[in-house]
Amino acid sequence: MAGWLPKTHPRLAGLVLLLFCCFSGAALALDYRSVGADSAILYDSPSVQGTRLFVADKYYPVEVIVNLDQWVKVRDITGRLFWIEKKNLSNVRTVLVTAARADVRQSADAKAPLVFQAERDVALELIEHGAAGWLKVRHRDGQVGFVLASQVWGS
Repeated sequence: MAGWLPKTHPRLAGLVLLLFCCFSGAALALDYRSVGADSAILYDSPSVQGTRLFVADKYYPVEVIVNLDQWVKVRDITGRLFWIEKKNLSNVRTVLVTAARADVRQSADAKAPLVFQAERDVALELIEHGAAGWLKVRHRDGQVGFVLASQVWGS
C-alpha cells in the first residue's frame, strides 16, 4: 500500500494507511433490501431477455451490490449474484433466520422471556438494530421481539 510513497516519509505512509482503514469502513456499509412483490424473477443480467435463474418470494432479503436505472445487482444468502428489476424491491428490511430455530426475546438479553421461536428460512421484518448484536424484529403475525444477529442473515 505504501510503496507509492517516497521512503523518506514513513510517518506519512502510516498516516495514509490509517486514514484508508478508517474511511474504508464507511464505504463497506452494507445495503439490504427485500423483495416487495409477491414473487420476483432473478436474472443473470440486467434484462428480461437474460436467463431466469431463481424466483424469490416476497420478503426475501438481498444485499444491494450495484444500482442501475431499472435494475439492481444483488447478492442473496447463498452468496450468489443476481439481477432484479428495481420495481420488485421494497424498502422494508427483512432478515432471514439461519439458525435451526431462533429465539426471539422480549428484550435484547439472552435471559429475557421468550416471545416466540422462528424456524430456519423464516423472514422477519427488521425494525432496528439493538444493543450488542441484537436486532428488533417483527413476525408477519405481529409479534415483536429481539433476536441475535448471529441467528439471521440480512442485517
